[in-house]
Amino acid sequence: MTENSVPELPPVNAEAAEQMWFEYLESKGIPRADAPHHVAESFGDHPALADELLNEMLHGTKRATSSLASDYVYYNERVPQPEDHCIVCDGQGQPRAILRVLSVERSSFFEVDAQFAAAEGEGDLSLEYWRAEHEKFWRRTQKSIGIDWKPEDTGKAGGELILERFEICWPEAHAD
Repeated sequence: MTENSVPELPPVNAEAAEQMWFEYLESKGIPRADAPHHVAESFGDHPALADELLNEMLHGTKRATSSLASDYVYYNERVPQPEDHCIVCDGQGQPRAILRVLSVERSSFFEVDAQFAAAEGEGDLSLEYWRAEHEKFWRRTQKSIGIDWKPEDTGKAGGELILERFEICWPEAHAD
């Protein structure tokens, strides 16, 4: 497998994700009609990475994530907002946890600081690791949709990074 060739993520098990979501709402006493906005997805772009990032969320220090604002436009998706929830799935598309977004900021690649890099909970937690791995990741994912991405693109309007901080809220055994 080369850097630009990774196995695709399977689809999310929507039925299982919906069941987990309804169990969560019931446990919190939230009527379905009042449920916050939520999505169901895997982190990363291939099964092994999805499992690695999920493991860091559940058993490590991962309490932040970053994405490209341009991806939300490309995929016609809503940019996350505070209080949104995400049903996080493993590399097989099975729901494993629910997170709640605490904060969302826009930033350039070069403005991400060491504190945020550490909160992403990956590798050695350093800013240098974060920059190297995220540059490789975004070059790969953007290439897959025909875009020759570079870090400088995040300094342009619409190309910024979306930096999210979150907490795990379900299952209760992993809740912050």
